[in-house]
Amino acid sequence: MDINAMKALLKNTDARRNKFNDQFQKSLKYYFNQNDITNRNNGESKLNNEGKDEILRRADNRVSSNYHQLLVDQEAGYVATIPPDIDVEDDKLNDIIRDTLGDNFNLRMNQLVVDASNAGVGWIHFWFDADNQFRYGIVPPDQVTPIYSSDLNRKLLAVRRTYSQLDPDTGKNYKIHEYWTDKDVTVFKSQLPDYADLAPLNDYFVTRDLTTDDVVGTGNYMAHQFSRVPFIPFSKNKYERPEINKYKGLIDVYDDVYNGFVNDIDDVQQVILILTNYGGTDLQQFMSDLKKFKAIKMDSTDIGDRSGVDKLNIDVPVEARNSLLDITKGDIFVHGQGIDPTKFEVNNATGTAIKMLYSHLELKASVTEAYFRDGLNDLVRAILRWLKAADADGRKINQTWTRTAIQNNLEQAQVVAQLAQYSSDEAIAKANPIVDDWQQELEDRQNDIVKRDGYDNPDALKDVNGGEPDDEET
Repeated sequence: MDINAMKALLKNTDARRNKFNDQFQKSLKYYFNQNDITNRNNGESKLNNEGKDEILRRADNRVSSNYHQLLVDQEAGYVATIPPDIDVEDDKLNDIIRDTLGDNFNLRMNQLVVDASNAGVGWIHFWFDADNQFRYGIVPPDQVTPIYSSDLNRKLLAVRRTYSQLDPDTGKNYKIHEYWTDKDVTVFKSQLPDYADLAPLNDYFVTRDLTTDDVVGTGNYMAHQFSRVPFIPFSKNKYERPEINKYKGLIDVYDDVYNGFVNDIDDVQQVILILTNYGGTDLQQFMSDLKKFKAIKMDSTDIGDRSGVDKLNIDVPVEARNSLLDITKGDIFVHGQGIDPTKFEVNNATGTAIKMLYSHLELKASVTEAYFRDGLNDLVRAILRWLKAADADGRKINQTWTRTAIQNNLEQAQVVAQLAQYSSDEAIAKANPIVDDWQQELEDRQNDIVKRDGYDNPDALKDVNGGEPDDEET
C-alpha cells in the first residue's frame, strides 16, 4: 500500500477508532478503581476533611468502589481458570496443539475475558518465528481497528494496528501503523495527528541470507503465507458491548451516596456553637474562658431574653442512606450478572442454593463461551494449517469448558456414592469432588484393581489377561 492510500485509510478509520478507544479507556478507569468520583483527585481515592470552603459542609471525601473489577474478574475466574480442553479426535495432534497453546494458555484465556469485558472484544495475533514455530499473543484492544466486509458473512478483510513506540535517538514517541491483509503487511510511522509526516518504516522487516545469516535487505513490506488476516477476534457478545455500559450509572450512584455519607459523618464531628449576648470581647477569649474556667460570661438584658450558648446539630439520614446503598449494590450485581460475595455468609449452603447464586453469572458466562468458541476454533485451525494436518479447515473440533465454582463437596460426594452402582467409572471420576484429573483417576483406579486382584487373587488376574496367569505373576 502506498502512502496516499494509507493516509486515506487512517483518516477514514480514525473516528471509529477514537470512539472505541474512549469507551475502552473509560472501562479501564473503572477496572483500575478510578471511577468518576475521583476525577478531581486525578483518579486517586482520597479522604479530604477540609476540601470545601462552606461553613457547615467542609468535607469532600472521594473514595471509589471497585465493583467493576470484581464483576469482570469474577467471570474471568469462573470461565477461564481451567482452560478449555481441545479435542480434534487425534491423540497425537491433541498433544501438539496442547503444547503449542502453552502452559499459560489459561492465563491468556483469562486475559481475553478481561479484555473483552472492558472493550467488547479481545484480539489474538499469530505468527511464525525464525524457527518456523507457531506463536500467538494477545494484542491490546485499543491497538486494533478491524475492517470487515459489508455482506452477511462479515469476513475480516484487513486490520489496522496502531501503537506508540519510543525513538531512542530523539527520545520522542511516534506512532507505528501496521496494515494487515490476507496476503501481506505494510508498516508506516508518523508523529503528527493529521499524518502529514507519514512515512514508510523501512527498517521494520529484515531479510537475511539463510546460509550465512547475513542481512541482505530491509523494508516496510512483508508477504505472508497465512492465507488470511492473522488476527482473531474474541467477542464478548453480539454487539461487542463493554460490560461497564450495563451498570456504570449504578456505580456512580453508589459512590455519590457513599461519599456523601462519609462527608456527613466528618461534618457532624465539628461542633458549632451559637452564642447569644456573649459578654466577652472576642472568640479567642471565649475559647480561653471555656478551657480555663469551664464557664463563659453571658450578658442578660432581662428575665425573658435568650442569652446563652446553643449547639447546631446536623442530622444524618442514616436509615435512608443505608437502604439506598443496599438497593444500589444489589442492582449492580443484578445488572452486572455477578455474585454478591456477602451472599455466601450462610454456612452449609445446599447445591441447589449455590446454583441459584451462580445462575446470573452462568448466563453471562454461557454467552461469553459461545462467542469465544468461534475464536478458539479459528486459533486451533490456524495451528492445524501450520501442522499441515489433513482437513484442517473441516476437521471437527471439540471444546470442553469447565467452570470454577464454589460447591458443597459433602453433598456432591453423597450424590456420587448413591449413583456409583448405576454410573460408569468415567462419570464417577468426573463427578468426584476430590478429583482434579479424572483421566489420571481412571488410570490409577485401574492400576489399583490390577494390583489388588491380580497379585493377591490369581484367578481374577486370569480373567483380566484372558488366560492362565504367568508363573512370575503367581
